[in-house]
Formats: sequence, C-alpha cells, structure tokens
Amino acid sequence: MLTCSVHPLPYCANPAGYFAAIRHAPGAVLLDSGRPAADRGRYDLLSAWPLEQLAVLPDERGDDFLQRLRDNLARLVEAQLPAEYELPFAGGLIGYLSYDFGRHLENLPSQALDDLQLPDARFGLYDWALISDHRKTTSQLVFHPSVSASEKQRLIDLFSQPMAAELTPFKLNTPMTADLSADDYRQAIERIHQYIQAGDCYQVNFAQRFRAPCQGDPWLAYCALREACPTPFSGFQNLPDGNAVLSLSPERFVKVSRRQVETRPIKGTRPRGATPAQDAANAAELLASPKDRAENLMIVDLLRNDLGRTCRIGSVRVPELFSLESYPNVHHLVSSVTGELAQDRDALDLIAGSFPGGSITGAPKIRAMQIIDELEPTRRGLYCGSLLYLDVRGEMDSSIAIRSLLVKDGQVCCWGGGGIVADSDWQAEYQESITKVKVLLETLQGL
Repeated sequence: MLTCSVHPLPYCANPAGYFAAIRHAPGAVLLDSGRPAADRGRYDLLSAWPLEQLAVLPDERGDDFLQRLRDNLARLVEAQLPAEYELPFAGGLIGYLSYDFGRHLENLPSQALDDLQLPDARFGLYDWALISDHRKTTSQLVFHPSVSASEKQRLIDLFSQPMAAELTPFKLNTPMTADLSADDYRQAIERIHQYIQAGDCYQVNFAQRFRAPCQGDPWLAYCALREACPTPFSGFQNLPDGNAVLSLSPERFVKVSRRQVETRPIKGTRPRGATPAQDAANAAELLASPKDRAENLMIVDLLRNDLGRTCRIGSVRVPELFSLESYPNVHHLVSSVTGELAQDRDALDLIAGSFPGGSITGAPKIRAMQIIDELEPTRRGLYCGSLLYLDVRGEMDSSIAIRSLLVKDGQVCCWGGGGIVADSDWQAEYQESITKVKVLLETLQGL
C-alpha cells in the first residue's frame, strides 16, 4: 500500500493563524477542536483547493449521492500514514450534510419553506491537509501520494510564512431576532403535546430560528465565536459567493475508526451558574432530573436501533450513560453508544442508516421528522445536519451541527431548540432554546 508523506510545521494550538493563509481559497474548510480553551478534542484539520466539489442534486436519491461520494473517494487510491503518525486523515472527503439531506434518504413531506436555498450536502475531495495533534503538540502537512512535488512545495512555502489576509470586519446590521413569537412557540409545543398524548410519538425536537442582516467577513465572526464558545466539534466551511458555515458544536454524531463505531448523543441541558455553588447545583439538578434521564435514554434506544442497521449483530453496546459534560454556557447530559461495522458495510452505509442524528429529531424518528416539517415554518438547512470527514482508509468523524450558523446572501441565521416530551413546560423549553444560543447571539451583537 502507498504511504502519505508528512512535513512537520511549528505547532499551533489555535488553527486561526494557519487558516488565514487559505481563508480566500476555494473549498477552504476547517474542522476545529476549539483549542486551546476546549479540552476534549484532539485534532484540528484544515484544507483547501479540492480536486472535486460535490453537491447533492435537488432530486437525487441519498443512496445515489453517497455512491457518488464513494466513487470520488476511490479516485484517491488507498494509502496509509507513516507508522510513527497517529493522525485522523490521509486524504479524502470533507464537507457537510444539511438536516434536509434526510429528505433524500426518507420519504418526508415538504411543508416547511426552503427560503435559504442551501444545497442539502456539499463535499470536497482533498489530497492534502494540515493537521494539528494537541495531545502530541505537533502540526504537520499530510500529503496523499498523488500530490505532485511542486504542489507539496507550494503548500510548504505557503504555511511557512505567516500571512495577513485582508479581511473586512464582520457586523450585524440589526440585532438578531427570532422568526417565531413566544405565542407561536407555545402553540407548536401544544400541538406536539397533542401528538404525544395521541400515542403518535414520544419526543419531538423543536427549534426556532434567529437571524439578522450582516456584512463583512464571516471568518472574523467565527474567530470571535470560537473564543466565546470553544467546543470540540467546531468547524468553518467556505461556501460560494462569500457565504460560509460556522459551527460551534459540542456534539459528536458518529465516529468510525478501524471499523469501530461510536456515537455520543447529548440530551439534557442546564445553564451554567453565576457562582460555583449555583453552578454545582445546576449540574446536580441535571444529573438527577427524571425528565432529562428519560429523554436521554429514549435517544440512546433510538441510536442503538440506528447503529444496529449497519453494525455486526451483537456488537452494539452502551458503555456510558448519563455523563455530565460542561461548556462555557451550559451543562449537558451525554451518553455513548458503540458498535462494530458489519463485514459488508462501510462508513457511508452507517450515515445512510442513521442520518440525521436521533438526538435532534425525536422518537420514533421518521414521525418526529414529519412533525418538525409541519410545525417549523422554515427548513433547518445546515442546523442539526453534520460536518464530517471520511478518508481513504475508511476513518470518519462527524458532528451534529447544533450551535451552528449560516452566513448566506447577506444574512446570518442561527437556531436553538430542544426535545419536547409529555411533561415539557413550554416556557422552560422556550427559555432553553434561547439559553443554548445566547452566547452566540451576544458575541455577534458585540462585534
């Protein structure tokens, strides 16, 4: 098997300096572990100038698009990394699936307005990456064997001299406002309660959108947001026409490494306290909450079922249930579900069988998605989709794109939501949907 070449660079805990060198390059993408402030993620990964850019067509079946991804990935022959390197990416696909990619996999209604007109999936095929390993405090360029000597040298030169790109300051033209009034929100929750009482579903994840007209460079907005809200599954992706995806997600969707699968659903949230005592009380209340534990367990069951579609029979396990994870603005209740891919399945089969993530739909999944389409006035687009990479070895990691923003056509959009169950109080849920994105909204308004 061919081997990638690796060129060491000075270690940078914050990838912003290196990313500045490719900020305006086509297909520039950063998968960011939120260092140095966030401490859970291990790697940052950035690249640009993809060999191919692939977007799902409006009427293309999900399986056909995933096969197109497979076929393009096969253009890069399988390669390994030198034995001394333990790195997540050896060349391959990086991009996003929007929540609405689910429409290409399942038969869903289309009542919600598609006013953002974002392609439901967009990937680049990349033959190089700059990867920082925060555990080993190293940064290096990784080149797939197909990269020419002249292109390697161009990239080494580019990242060897600090670049100061010309960037226009980002600002909102008006404060962010919600699309729904509190009364609209209340009516939607009441409708969900009717569905639950009728035995139609157990839980529905309901979200509201906030937006404002904006101007300037979205990368500067992202830099401010990652400082205010460092999270281990963050990411920035250039889109055409100066548009961009900005994600500050704390949640993994599915990871595949050596055919071992892991998903880490978040379900259950409390705000951080103003004092250490209040903070500890909020965390204790979340850990003890019957409602939050029941919600979390419901999603764990759903994910066990989703993973069971592509994992070896008998391999699906729940090694972690109801763990506490704390972030700058919230505490979360998190569990872990693991498995092993069946012999005849790959990472894209896993995506087909489990997308979108159960933690952001509800249960049963398809019925919850139908209700979301009925009650949320506009399509979610990127929100609750996924940022992911898949390399030539079959290694994959992916986020659930919560705490995520889309800058498109002169406006910025952001969404906040939560799981609604039989005993949900609409006012508490309304407040939670704002608490989850408050730090993002306030940061943008401060620019």
